[in-house]
Amino acid sequence: MKNLIVILAFLISTIGIAQSNAKALLDEVNEKVNSYNNISIDFKYSLKNVSEDINQETRGNVVIEGDKYMLNILGITRVFDGKTLYTISPEDEEVTISSDNTEDENTITPSKMLSFYKEGYTYEMDITQDVKGRKIQYVKLYPIDTNSEIKQVLLGVDAKTKHIYNLIEIGKNGTRTTLTVNSFKTNEPISKTLFTFDANKYKDYYINKLD
Repeated sequence: MKNLIVILAFLISTIGIAQSNAKALLDEVNEKVNSYNNISIDFKYSLKNVSEDINQETRGNVVIEGDKYMLNILGITRVFDGKTLYTISPEDEEVTISSDNTEDENTITPSKMLSFYKEGYTYEMDITQDVKGRKIQYVKLYPIDTNSEIKQVLLGVDAKTKHIYNLIEIGKNGTRTTLTVNSFKTNEPISKTLFTFDANKYKDYYINKLD
């Protein structure tokens, strides 16, 4: 789940351009994302590790408004209301409640999905690809922490819209995690209670308070 959130986090045109140009592109994408009242993303998520014979694919969606978000993936819903994170698992009939843990630099939440790069990473421009008529510019990022489990991250940005196209995270253990955006919508009408946890809906669930 942490890897997925990291993936949710990232999202013109030659190999080897200076880092300042990579930062300029990331800053531009971040500024555009922050200009929207809210963002709704439907995505495909895949995880592969050849040596471990792992090949998983699933779909999910996330709605983000400022620091708040609601993420649905693998049958689990995560709701963050700006202060408290609620992880709801219908299969286990359990709700886990915890305070915001963004002080942990290894935890990159959807609300920080395009500002994480400002600390803890070096980056450079990478290749440009044509994908179904779209020009996708990649930025390659390397964690500064040598103990990080992440080897590198590739962020794909639509050069025209400056929206997220995909993100590829490569782990030191050979795991390759990819998130591809199927739908990117902005300023959609959303319920005022979307990020509010209603305990009445989960009276039969086990409530696990971590704090």
